[in-house]
Amino acid sequence: VQLQASGGGLVQAGGSLRLSCAASGSIFAINDMGWYRQAPGKQRDLVALTTSGNMTNYADSAKGRFIISRDNAKNTVYLQMNSPEPEDTAVYYCYARVVRDWSRRYQYNYWGKGTLVTVSS
Repeated sequence: VQLQASGGGLVQAGGSLRLSCAASGSIFAINDMGWYRQAPGKQRDLVALTTSGNMTNYADSAKGRFIISRDNAKNTVYLQMNSPEPEDTAVYYCYARVVRDWSRRYQYNYWGKGTLVTVSS
């Protein structure tokens, strides 16, 4: 299973940016999908998460500015970043809890390689 993220780059504060992450490989289903981020010298923290039933969970810093969504048919998760701030500068990692078989006994966590988002002031 591979997670391929795209959409990172340089954005001005107050602008917008959309991240995408597509999962591919031996996938029966995907439970949670989401985004984490890691700023230089800091730990990796949750940004937003969505369940297979489209329930969402956001970090306080993301609430009201970022929107997570997913397309189950494409095994893809998105993060719409609105009004980003310089403090949002980080490497963003996508995450997926992948179900590998019909019994659902085999579920594993997968991570993408990360995409850098830089927000200029």
